Amino acid sequence: MNFKALNTTRSFFLHFIFWVGVWAFYLYFFSYNSNDINYIIWFSSLLLPVTIIATYLTNFILIPKFLLTKKYFKFSLYTFYSLVLSTYLIIMAIFGGYIFVTNLNITKIPPMGRNLVFIFILVYLIVGIFSFITILKHNLQDKTKLKILENKILETNLQIKEQELDFLKKQIHPHFLFNTLNTIYAFALKKSEYTPDLILKLSNLLDYILYQIQKPKVFLIDEIEHLKEYIDLEKIRFQDRLSINFNLKNIPNNLEVPPMLLIPFVENAFKHGSIINGKLTILIFLEYRTDQTLYFTIRNSSLESFDPDKEGIGLKNIAKRLHLLFPGNYTLKKDVSDDWFSIELTLLKT
Repeated sequence: MNFKALNTTRSFFLHFIFWVGVWAFYLYFFSYNSNDINYIIWFSSLLLPVTIIATYLTNFILIPKFLLTKKYFKFSLYTFYSLVLSTYLIIMAIFGGYIFVTNLNITKIPPMGRNLVFIFILVYLIVGIFSFITILKHNLQDKTKLKILENKILETNLQIKEQELDFLKKQIHPHFLFNTLNTIYAFALKKSEYTPDLILKLSNLLDYILYQIQKPKVFLIDEIEHLKEYIDLEKIRFQDRLSINFNLKNIPNNLEVPPMLLIPFVENAFKHGSIINGKLTILIFLEYRTDQTLYFTIRNSSLESFDPDKEGIGLKNIAKRLHLLFPGNYTLKKDVSDDWFSIELTLLKT
């Protein structure tokens, strides 16, 4: 079906109905205090083309080319020319009716047909109504286009965010696997009895990554189990050189978070923590508070000074993910003091 042709036909039909209505309005208006139907029909028919010319000149040339493009001087100038032309044509219509319809008998002209000011106001009342509809339609179209553009921009931004998040996830996976495989490699070289257990735990972690990481959110309790699997791997690696305390408080079963959200912090603590007095000490605390915020803090013994420019890929990625996932709804603090490196994360209204 040719929708363009259909729309053109529909538009022509609507315009035709509108002008028939205007012609009927003229018949009604000029019949006031007059019974000369012949003159009323002829004069209304002569006045209608004048109204059509003034209307289309205003709405299809003056308004779109000058008013809407903010060329106000040209709009004022050409509007003046249009008024002069309209006035001339109205006068010609009056004289045409007077000469050819009434045979120079002015008494046959209806009272409303003798007053140039009233006729001029009547014509430009129609022009004004049509112009109001045109400008209103233009504004509605602009709002619709703006809304469509805003939606496209929003969709584009969402796609960009999704691509950035996907890219960050892909960076996190190799980083995590690289550290874990290094651990297994070191134990395999020593032919350690813990190697099979390490491989099994890594298998569980890979299962989590492969089947859960693609989801936008996972249950926090599953994320915690994932953390425990990772900690168990590190316990085997560090043996008696590790002291770790993992405390949980008020964790609901149905609370959801983005996957792989907390493990970079834990991974960073193991990677950059320092063994002091024969042990690497790590303290982890996770709490869901009554104000619907999730509070997470991790501290590790450290002899290193914190340098943001030398921050690992894991912490940089998690900071970017937090900014994309919780813009304005999180706080992330890092601090080094008294042989401790600490990170404090608060997710607001999770």
